[in-house]
Amino acid sequence: MEGLGVLLFYALLFYLMMRFGCGAHMVHGHGNHGEHKDDATDGGSFVDPVCGHEVESDKGYGLMHDGTLYRFCSRQCLEQFDDQPSLFIHKQHKEGQHEH
Repeated sequence: MEGLGVLLFYALLFYLMMRFGCGAHMVHGHGNHGEHKDDATDGGSFVDPVCGHEVESDKGYGLMHDGTLYRFCSRQCLEQFDDQPSLFIHKQHKEGQHEH
């Protein structure tokens, strides 16, 4: 019976840490603690790769794809990206390229 109590204690501790601790950020797509990659602008916001709207880092919908967090202004944009991510990733990189 003592072993069951210890197991329940650690299970509860694990749950609380994942729910309210640093693990909570991983569930919501914020595992990098604010260090956003290419999609973030200087003001802490993202550019929706589907429609081009600016999305604040704590608003809209987020999706991790190949280690990069993308944020979307609407569920519709998220679903369009999720259906064909390569279409929007290539489009975004082409727009970001500069010719010298």
